Amino acid sequence: MSLLIVSGLSGSGKSIALQALEDLGFYCIDNLPAGLLPHFAEQLLGTQRGALKQTAVGIDARNRAFLDVLPQSLARLEQLGVKYRIVFLEADEAVLVKRFKETRRKHPLTDKDTPLLEGIRLERKLLEPLSFNPALRIDTTHTTPHELRTRIQDFARAADSNGMTLLFESFGYKKGTPADADYVFDVRCLPNPHWQPELRPFTGHDPQVVAFLESHAEVQQMCDELRGLLERWLPGFEAERRSYMTIAVGCTGGQHRSVYLVEKLAAHFAAKGIKTQIRHRELA
Repeated sequence: MSLLIVSGLSGSGKSIALQALEDLGFYCIDNLPAGLLPHFAEQLLGTQRGALKQTAVGIDARNRAFLDVLPQSLARLEQLGVKYRIVFLEADEAVLVKRFKETRRKHPLTDKDTPLLEGIRLERKLLEPLSFNPALRIDTTHTTPHELRTRIQDFARAADSNGMTLLFESFGYKKGTPADADYVFDVRCLPNPHWQPELRPFTGHDPQVVAFLESHAEVQQMCDELRGLLERWLPGFEAERRSYMTIAVGCTGGQHRSVYLVEKLAAHFAAKGIKTQIRHRELA
């Protein structure tokens, strides 16, 4: 039985995540009281023919009256032998405020005495037990609904298979560091194709940029050292039953150096039989 617990801040995309899982064939329940989680799992374990093998539940601040028992409920799942993974969604406060104002929806923790920003901050505190060590954390500040659906479905497919899956993500520091990355590597010290006018319109996918970067020994040295570090330490994370990890590589604009290195690293680990996924944040 595979159980995904989808949680996060209101306005961060939980409804989209659950819909994406439903499209994969998951049986989804939104806003299940946390105290009922073990009882629900027991019912699932008793189903015949594996009809509800893939299940997802949404737990968030609307569950406020039951969140106090959440740690005990998760402990009970472990006693039952239920394999669960937590997906936690979040976004910058300013973006969440903007989303609520644009949609004119009411935040579940606001009232006549609690303004929107205070409600968002209270919600973050209430959900700490779920945000502490999720299997997947996604910051949707710069993520479109289509991108979120893809990431959720990629994770669900990977989580239901054996072995670790590595997501290699390129990004540009001009738009901020991915908050959901397990490793973040800064490669802005490498020669920048942006300063070559003829290369500026291209990306790290294009042979002109590849040839430029591979003509510099320090680029290959950086790639080799990043690869060596990951090969050295990833088995330790896998031994801790981590099934999904995000390795982010950033340059200034997320167009050239980071894209090239992500492609090289992903190809290397894929050739070793490790499941890999690629995301180029600024090219999406």
